[in-house]
Amino acid sequence: MATLKAFKGLRPPKEIAKDLASRPYDVLNSAEARKEVEGNDYSLLHIIKPEIDLPEGTNLYSQEVYDKAKSNLEKFKDKGWLIPDNEEHLYIYAQTMFGKTQYGIVGCASVDDYMNNVIKKHELTRPDKEEDRMKHVRITNANMEPVFFSYPANAELDKMVMDYASANKPEYDFTAEDGVGHHFWVIDNKDMIEKIIGYFKEMPAVYVADGHHRTAAAALVGKEKREANPNHTGNEEYNFFLAVHFPDNQLTIIDYNRVVKDLNGNTQEEFLKKLENGFVVKEMGDEIYKPDTLHNFSMYLEGKWYSLTARESTYDDDDPIGVLDVTILTDQVLEPVLGIEDLRRSKRIDFVGGIRGLGELKKRVDSGEMKVAFALYPVSMKQLIDIADNDMIMPPKTTWFEPKLRSGLVVHELN
Repeated sequence: MATLKAFKGLRPPKEIAKDLASRPYDVLNSAEARKEVEGNDYSLLHIIKPEIDLPEGTNLYSQEVYDKAKSNLEKFKDKGWLIPDNEEHLYIYAQTMFGKTQYGIVGCASVDDYMNNVIKKHELTRPDKEEDRMKHVRITNANMEPVFFSYPANAELDKMVMDYASANKPEYDFTAEDGVGHHFWVIDNKDMIEKIIGYFKEMPAVYVADGHHRTAAAALVGKEKREANPNHTGNEEYNFFLAVHFPDNQLTIIDYNRVVKDLNGNTQEEFLKKLENGFVVKEMGDEIYKPDTLHNFSMYLEGKWYSLTARESTYDDDDPIGVLDVTILTDQVLEPVLGIEDLRRSKRIDFVGGIRGLGELKKRVDSGEMKVAFALYPVSMKQLIDIADNDMIMPPKTTWFEPKLRSGLVVHELN
């Protein structure tokens, strides 16, 4: 049984919502964030990447950075840039990209659900990244950014959400600089809120799509707070954290590709010959080649594109992890041929989100920065759910969801 809770959101006035809403903290570095906020005092980046308001070179994990996050949040509240709702609501957050709209339900997920594995994960988290976000949650006493969840699509629930969106004018409605449309409604119908919560109670699980570190941090801070409260009841706001829940049949996972710095001492001819052990290799010429089916890969090397089709002996259809293309590439190429044994720590490999296009792979190889690039067919939501349901963990850098959520349309305070 999954928990969804209504809450009193902290939200921007309509007239500044577009300027205040920002990209997530982890999709841009400090220099990019400084540039992005030029001339924009409203941007939530002042709170979620507060180092931009401190001297360049400031240690990102120093106490003054977290203190700046807190003081900037108080400033936003004092200036009326973030205002609390008077009543508890659920919200609808829809995004439009390439003519397709996905509708998410915004509410609070449960710390207990995270601890009891009702909220299912598919990635490992790093303690240092968890602790960074935990410090941010502790000092702001808020979930400044939502996590991105998915739930098993329910035709009645999803129709209810889309009908409400169609019949009511959105509170916020804007197109960001990247061309993605963002639409946000406040659900003020209490009967509808209760019905939505009831649908979630019937779900055996929900799934972390994106934001594993923020999810872990929010849940662990909630656990800390309950352990520190001798009068804990389970109803306190710290028992819940901010999430946007999308039906699984509306989501798009795009490719997450790899570029490698060298051929591990192999000549081009030796490398291509070794690939034939696991793949049918076909030269495709100098025009960009994009894989169009599972177990087919695209490779760019020395100005030419290649099609690599995995031989059946290289994967097991009955193994949720072994059947993944990222596993095949790692087991057949990255580890044995290119000598990359730790994808998380190796400096010889980098990962490129498919939103940048395969031209980005060509650019990085042609520049001499990288030697070879591999493009993969995207993982499906079914594969992700199968892995999570089996309590398995995907290899690093497997899924890339687009569009990304904008942060700041609603904030959840823990008091």
